[in-house]
Amino acid sequence: MLPNLTRKTTQIAIGAAMASLLVLAACDQQGTRLERARELADATLDQISGRAVVEPDAEKTLMTASVMDRAIAGTLINDMAVQSVDEKSMFAIGSIIAKPKDIQPAAIAEEEALMMEDEDVLNDLEEDFVDTEEVPAGAPAPAPAPAAPPPPSASMELAQPARLMPKVKLDPNAPEESQQQIAQATQDLERAAASEPAPVARTRSLSPRSLESAPAPTREVARKLARRSLITGDAIRKQQDANSVMLDTLSKYGMDGQVALSREGQMVIQIGSDGADPTQFTPEKVANARQAFLAVDTGAGCPESTDMVTVQSNPALATECIVQDLRASGQFEYVEKDYIFENQFVRHPKPTDPGTTPSTGGQTPGTTATPPVTITSEITPNDPLWSLQWNFQNQGTGEGKSAGGAGFQDFWTRQANEGSSEVVVAVVDTGLQMAHPDIKDSPNVAPGWDMVSDPRMGNDGDGRDNDPNDPGDMCDPTAPLAADTFHGTHVAGTIGAAASNNGTGVAGGAWNVKIVPVRALGKCGGRLSDINDAIRWAGGLIPGEDADGNEVWNENPADIINLSIGLFEFCPASLQDAIDAVTDRGVIVVAAAGNARVSTQYYAPGGCQNVISVAAGDARGQIAPYSNFGPNVSVIAPGGDLTRDDNGDGRPDGVLSTKASTNCYDPVTGEGVDNCYYAYEQGTSMAAPHVAAALALLKARQPAATPQELKATLIAALDPREPLQCAGSCALYPGTTPIPGSPDMCARPCGGLLNLANVPALSTTSGGAN
Repeated sequence: MLPNLTRKTTQIAIGAAMASLLVLAACDQQGTRLERARELADATLDQISGRAVVEPDAEKTLMTASVMDRAIAGTLINDMAVQSVDEKSMFAIGSIIAKPKDIQPAAIAEEEALMMEDEDVLNDLEEDFVDTEEVPAGAPAPAPAPAAPPPPSASMELAQPARLMPKVKLDPNAPEESQQQIAQATQDLERAAASEPAPVARTRSLSPRSLESAPAPTREVARKLARRSLITGDAIRKQQDANSVMLDTLSKYGMDGQVALSREGQMVIQIGSDGADPTQFTPEKVANARQAFLAVDTGAGCPESTDMVTVQSNPALATECIVQDLRASGQFEYVEKDYIFENQFVRHPKPTDPGTTPSTGGQTPGTTATPPVTITSEITPNDPLWSLQWNFQNQGTGEGKSAGGAGFQDFWTRQANEGSSEVVVAVVDTGLQMAHPDIKDSPNVAPGWDMVSDPRMGNDGDGRDNDPNDPGDMCDPTAPLAADTFHGTHVAGTIGAAASNNGTGVAGGAWNVKIVPVRALGKCGGRLSDINDAIRWAGGLIPGEDADGNEVWNENPADIINLSIGLFEFCPASLQDAIDAVTDRGVIVVAAAGNARVSTQYYAPGGCQNVISVAAGDARGQIAPYSNFGPNVSVIAPGGDLTRDDNGDGRPDGVLSTKASTNCYDPVTGEGVDNCYYAYEQGTSMAAPHVAAALALLKARQPAATPQELKATLIAALDPREPLQCAGSCALYPGTTPIPGSPDMCARPCGGLLNLANVPALSTTSGGAN
């Protein structure tokens, strides 16, 4: 008999272990997997008999944490549905994005407008802005700021606050009034241009090393100012001309609309009374709107025989026809529908028996679970759920390691660096649960913005404002397992929004980082037009607008932008335009590759240019079955697989992070818990934030490094993947290449495996250490 152990307890323990064995066997019949299950059974008995299988401190951390600090959601799933290549994308009815031709990129215009040497730029910045910053003791008194530039004309002397996107009413029945509105909007933009700060050359004068010797206040002002887009007269004139073309096109169909103008030339037109002013929808009116304002993109376009009456009676068709006519005008660089993006969680399966209770991760409720294996390392966060985060572990086998781990712990230890609050990562997503217990007091969260313009999608009763809180995004309450995803909270938690090493919940990849939440997805997804503006606001290129029409800039321009979103289309031109605009100013954009099991060339933003496209890997370091792939995929990072349990702990190999959930359980006792704040999820959405966090650590390690140098360091540290590690059944992945010797398996290019352990330590003479 085992000491202090009853026969009943022994039976329960063996039963729990054998249940885990059966689950594992059902998922994978390989001999090595069964052997892993047998080891789990032995370990369970070892734990009960007093033979410790975890470090005492780690066990104490998990066991002594409150249930709310350790309860989790997420179970092993045998039947996982993923997006089909036959599924169609959707677009917002009556919303069109366009950009007039030949508008000079703002970055080029600024370079041509200001040809200065580095010291001239720094001197001007000090004179203009040092009086608004804290001046170090003993510093010389700042020079008086120069007078503001004169207004472009006498009629603009009484300038009102500039608007981010002046609205122009286009009414074919009142063409003169519409033209007056066009003229007024043009003046608004000119007025805003007159009040813009002097443009600053980007590629030369604001290179990081040229600012090293400047005073800290000057460096900070230069960093913020460097991202702001200059409104050029060229862009203003071309938007004015384009408005007239749009008015003529609407007249053809007897429809009215509204156009919003922007600094960089991108325009959004809303057709008809519903699309013209989404702020007219009060919470009471939008409560039952559901998907009535979205349409499936059938690809049919606008038939040649379509008459005006038919177009007027079908808003979705009107959108197609006006897009077609505007393209045919030859006036625009691009015209496209306002596509709807979705988060990149892999879809949950349909319930097999609605009357059953949720699984508890392979454990029997009421029994004692096998405590997770801890990592023995110099730097280990004291967050109680840390040992369940295989994704951050060092690569390898044995205690505290995972074949698919990204080596974060090795980086924290060897580099003596867990991040820096000077590094900013913007998360363009569903927003952030500000009341989350691991986030509400986190020093890592900076002010963000809500860029969701349509209250029908916003789910918060209003349009754009300074509140990026996530109120939920459930689209169709009647759908199976319908629930709010709180997707942005899970993504941001992986990067570092959650307070790490605080004895609560989970740890993030970068313990010290500044997260800027930018809400662009709401109910039923997010509009392309909102995402474009969210990217630019995150990068500090354009301001938001408060209720009084005043500009609100992002005072923490992003070094890195994470886009865990997706659209089953080729990269839209307007999205590529927004990405190019921020990357031209030194922002690194990280994008989820997508979850449709196709090449990223058919997906956005993973298939866009100038992004780091990230595929999802499992705990073995192999590409996940749902992940997109392709030659432009740079990195494979932990994305999780809820159908596997390769570490044999009875829990799914998903990525554990922050988000409010229901149907949870206590990982110590296995008992059910109604609500919790941590959950396993899977998807390329989970993979991308690992790369964003890795880049944030590299930036903290070498603050003066350029984006190109940071990306080169990241890529150089990747572990190459063997063909079979990125392979899949040829029947599931059409168009892929069979692997020699394995005719049923096809290669899927997926990049190298993220491994921060490969990043060499900086020498003391490199100048980049903390």
